[in-house]
Amino acid sequence: MAELPALSPHGGIPRRAASAYNSLAMTPQAPSASARKVASFFAGIGGFDLAFQQAGYTVSFQCEIDPFCISILAKHWPAVPRIHDIAEIPNGSAVPRSGVWCGGFPCQDVSLARARKRDGLNGSRSGLFFTFAELLADARPTTVLIENVPGLLSSNRGADFQIVIQTLAKIGYSVGWRVLNSRYFGVPQSRSRVYIVGHLGGPAGVAEILFDPKRRDGKPPKSQGPRKAPVSPFKESLRDPRTGAVVQRLSYCLAATSGRHTGTDWSRSYVCYPRKVRRFTPREYERIQGFPTDWTLPPNADSHDAFEFDTPRYTAVGNAVSVPAVRWIAERIAQFHSTTRV
Repeated sequence: MAELPALSPHGGIPRRAASAYNSLAMTPQAPSASARKVASFFAGIGGFDLAFQQAGYTVSFQCEIDPFCISILAKHWPAVPRIHDIAEIPNGSAVPRSGVWCGGFPCQDVSLARARKRDGLNGSRSGLFFTFAELLADARPTTVLIENVPGLLSSNRGADFQIVIQTLAKIGYSVGWRVLNSRYFGVPQSRSRVYIVGHLGGPAGVAEILFDPKRRDGKPPKSQGPRKAPVSPFKESLRDPRTGAVVQRLSYCLAATSGRHTGTDWSRSYVCYPRKVRRFTPREYERIQGFPTDWTLPPNADSHDAFEFDTPRYTAVGNAVSVPAVRWIAERIAQFHSTTRV
């Protein structure tokens, strides 16, 4: 096997991870009492947290640095212990014992959406993966779920993704990954993301969580005669007969922007009327991502000044995970844990 690349921008194995790397047979962290608890890192507005809660988990811990997102987390989980800066967590034992750790480390340095050179895991934001990995090596929860943009797969010609996978493997996790599109989980949005699952109990657990054991027999269906040429789902539209509003049946991937664009960007979805066009509202953004209505409306906002929060709401929801996609994984983790001693 090839030598493991340097695991941090500064070279070498992260200090807190070193002991765990040399003792891969360590007993997993989570006893049965904490198996149904989830610790959320880079929590944002709580997309992971909400999805796991819907799957029967208790949110035990949150880590998020953005002030607006912190206010939303406090609104929905006022009693959950929270640390704002991941760099201020001294070690894994500072995190409440939890069977699952989850999070999507910042994607800005690996994303293809930005027209500039990608710094990859050497970047100051995406490089926070290494801080997360050090804490993982200390605590060794039974299962870890990581989400990021598909650009992670190609960042630095695939070397960054290799580092992520090998880092988790060195800690002791069996690792699998799968690219899932939110459109197949009940939301009207095309949003592909790579989901990485690490499990301490062996590769069978990862396979059972991420992949279905059954498939169709592969036989093509019998011909029903001539068929119409396929139509791109982005070209199909829905019309509201009351207002005349027309919208795409399937939205483009929601971006983490203010939404205050002019209507000329082909990669954005708009609501069109006979004589005008408008952007999606924050509420519509939330619903397209699978969040309840007004999830990101701050507790101190009222109907008169809610529009003042539009920009942070657009940004936060655009950075979030699609709740139904994560819930599907969370339910499979829960099902696997319920049938396996963890």
